[in-house]
Formats: sequence, structure tokens, C-alpha cells
Amino acid sequence: MSAIIAIIPIVLLFVLMLGLKMAGHKSAFFTLLVTIALALFVAPAMGFVPKDFTFAGVGWAVVEGVLKAVFPILIIILMAIFSYNVLVESKEIEVIKNQFTSFSDDKGVTVLMLVWGFGGLLEGMAGFGTAVAIPAAILISLGYKPVFSALVALIANTVPTGFGAVGVPVITLCNEVAAGGVASPELIREVSTYCVVQLSPLFIILPFIILMLTNRSRNAIGRNLLISLWVGGISLATQYVVAMFLGAETPAIIGSVAAIIALVAYSKLFAPKKDNGNVKHYTAAETFRAWSVYFFILLFILLSGPLFPDINSFLKSHLVSRVALPIYADGTTFNFGWISNAGLMLLLGTVIGGLIQGVSPRRLLVILARTTVNLRKTVITIISLVSLASVMNYAGMIVVIASALAAVTGQLYPVFAPLIGAIGTFVTGSDTSSNILFAKLQANVAHQLNYSNSDWLVAANTTGATGGKMISPQSIAIATAACDMQGRDGEILKAAIPYAIAYIAIGGLMVLLAV
Repeated sequence: MSAIIAIIPIVLLFVLMLGLKMAGHKSAFFTLLVTIALALFVAPAMGFVPKDFTFAGVGWAVVEGVLKAVFPILIIILMAIFSYNVLVESKEIEVIKNQFTSFSDDKGVTVLMLVWGFGGLLEGMAGFGTAVAIPAAILISLGYKPVFSALVALIANTVPTGFGAVGVPVITLCNEVAAGGVASPELIREVSTYCVVQLSPLFIILPFIILMLTNRSRNAIGRNLLISLWVGGISLATQYVVAMFLGAETPAIIGSVAAIIALVAYSKLFAPKKDNGNVKHYTAAETFRAWSVYFFILLFILLSGPLFPDINSFLKSHLVSRVALPIYADGTTFNFGWISNAGLMLLLGTVIGGLIQGVSPRRLLVILARTTVNLRKTVITIISLVSLASVMNYAGMIVVIASALAAVTGQLYPVFAPLIGAIGTFVTGSDTSSNILFAKLQANVAHQLNYSNSDWLVAANTTGATGGKMISPQSIAIATAACDMQGRDGEILKAAIPYAIAYIAIGGLMVLLAV
């Protein structure tokens, strides 16, 4: 009965968005209100809510949700879309569009380059929605339909998310189960490798799906399969080697660069652009000017990340706001680094690139203000969803759902282990948060079932979490904002659900096969 009560918010969100087709921001806000009511008046009677989780506790959980939503999620979403709007203002987006379509006549290759290659690179470096927002916005500018653009961006933004933001999710996962809370490099490399292995079929399947969504012709099946094997195989091999020898920080980054190189090589050899006189060629200076926004964004993200520990350490230790919420244990604070977050890197890169492209400082401010106003529904959605996740977490609802699933499935639990990770990401919108919630649960179940290698089951949490990312309402909200589809979250969610279910099922089978 406790599990039924605990799962009501998730079911309600689906019903409102898919069944009643309620706008995303309204669905999220209403579900938040229902979740608060359950936490206050129903869950205590079921006995799984901590005794000190009273009205004040619920209030502080919502406050935490607001803080987490704004710092850094909404800031990053705002800056990602701001960067795109600056390109539109300067008209340099036309150069980028022409260059993306200049190396091949195959639209599938162009789409794959954007969402799998470029999107994976953004995820590996920044995460937090940039890999959905920016590629989807560029696809829109290329003339692709909004739902298609959102869907392929969401499908692609799955496999790399375990190693997103320079490996934070997997590193966090390992820290949660490590003795003393600090994982050894050996454990991180092992779990990173396990994650790649568990996801291995999807490296081939997802590019194929993206290509088939781009070109549904039967005649394209063979070609799309070959491209998927080529690009996916190179992505898989690269990420496997990097994970095994370097750990969690760079598999997505290096794997995405390898995928881009593979796509360019394929295009040059087998699908070159037919030069009929309409192909425009750009000088190095023109190319730099057009790409300056994204160049500086990637540069600042790379320089501020763990790959440069001295800079990273300095940024993380200066200008950090720490808020001690009453709901936290003694000594715990909510931290936000004003100069270490990806949102600032996006802002700096956009401003510098925008100035290079000839956009005046005053015009940049106008664009930023306009972008902020246009995201008002997304703000409501994200704040409501993150607050909902916070309330569910502190009320014990998420653990109740996961524990019930573990108890019911028994020896078949490995098949469902990724589902628990997916539930965590669906609710919280974050692979990292899902790993924080369920890493210990996965390890404990592995010990209860007498598995010799509990780390394999721990890795399954990230495997599932990456799939849950595809249909997380927060990811959907980012996609709707990027594609100017605010209020149509249910439409995108409905399109993505079948792929997410298949993704999680494949992950479950991979986990079971090697237990």
C-alpha cells in the first residue's frame, strides 16, 4: 500500500500530460500540490515518512527544490537558449546551417552529426540540458519540425549522460558506495567500463533509430544500418577504452569527437555533397566568426572542468554561496559556485562570441531579457518538478517505490535494476540525483541476492538513469523551450515513451546476461 501511495505523483504526472493533455507547467504545478498533500496528510499514516518531516519540513523541501531548479538548471537553460538567440540575431546561424549541410547530401548524417556528435560533446562537457537545447534549436533553424527536433535530441541525449558534465554522475555513483564516501580511481574505472558494456547495444541502436526517424524510406534501411554500425561502433570502442584506462571524466567527450570524425570520414568517402555551384565556401575567419559563440563556450567549459584541476579547484573554492537549510543534517549546506557553474561559462562564451559577431552590448542585454521572458512557463515547470522530487525524496516516497520493486522481483531483480535508475531520473531529472538516491540500494540488493560482483548492479543504476533522462519531464521542458513548444510537453513525452521503454528493457537484459 505504501508503494501505491508513493507512486501516485508519477502516475498523476503521466495522466495529466498524456491523458488529459494538460500543459507541462500546469501539470507539474498541480502534481507538486498533490505531492505536498500526500506528504503531509497521507504518507505519515503509512509510516514511511520521517517523524520530523512536518509542515516546516515540506516547506524547506520546496525551498531546496527552488534553489536546485534555479542554481544551476534554469540558469543553464536560459544561457543555452540565449546563445542560440544571439546567433540568430547576428545571422551567423546561417553560416553554421550551411556548414552542417555542406559536407553531405544525406540529411541523416547531418542530424546525427548534430545530436549524436555535437550533442554528445556538449553533454560530456556541460550537461544540464545543453545537449538537448542547443542541437534541437539548430535543427529547428535547419527547417526540421519541432517535435522531430525535440525527439531526436532527447533520444541522443541518453548514452552520454552517464559521463555528462565531465563524469559527475558515475563519479557520484562510485562515491556513494565506496568506503568512506570517496571512490578509488580503480573503482571509478571499473564502474565506468561496466556502464559502457551495459549500454553497448544502444550505441548502435540509437543512431539507427535517429537515422530512420530522419529518413523512413525502406531504401534507406541498409545505408542507415551501415552508418549506425560505423559511427556507433567507433563511439562504443572509444568510450570503452577511455573508460577502462582514464575513468569517468572523458568517455563522452572523446567518444563524441570520435563520432564526429567518423561521420565526416563517411561523408567524404560515401556521401559527399554534390557541388552544383550552390555550395558556399567560407574562409577560416568567417568560420571562426560564425562558431565563436560555441567555440568560447566549449573552451570555458573545458578550462573550468576537472581536466584542468588547478583552475577547477580555484573556481570551486571562490565565490561560493552556502545555504544551511533546516532540513539538512548538521554541517550540510546547499552550495552554488557563482564562477564555477556551466551557466557562467555559457554566458561568457555567448557574450564574447556575440561581440565578435557584431552584436552590441545593449542588444545582448535585450536578447537576454527577451529570452528570460519567453521562458516563463519553463521556469514554472522546472521549479515545480525539482520541488516535487525534493518533497518525494525527503518524504521517503522514492525509496519506498524502489524497495517495493526490489522485493517483488526477487532473482529477476537485475532486469529491473535499470528501471529503478530510470525512475530516479524521471522524478529528479538528473542522473546524478538518481545515483545519489539509489546507489546504496542497488549495492544492498546485490549483497542480499549474493551476487559476487555488486559493482555490476550498481552500474545498472546509471544504465537505467540514462534512459530515464529521455522522458524526464525536466528534459522534456528543456526540449519544449528550445523548440518553442512550451505547453506541448505531453506531445513530446508521448513520442519519446516507446523509445525509453525499449531502451530501459535492453539495459535490463544486458544487466541480467552478465550477472
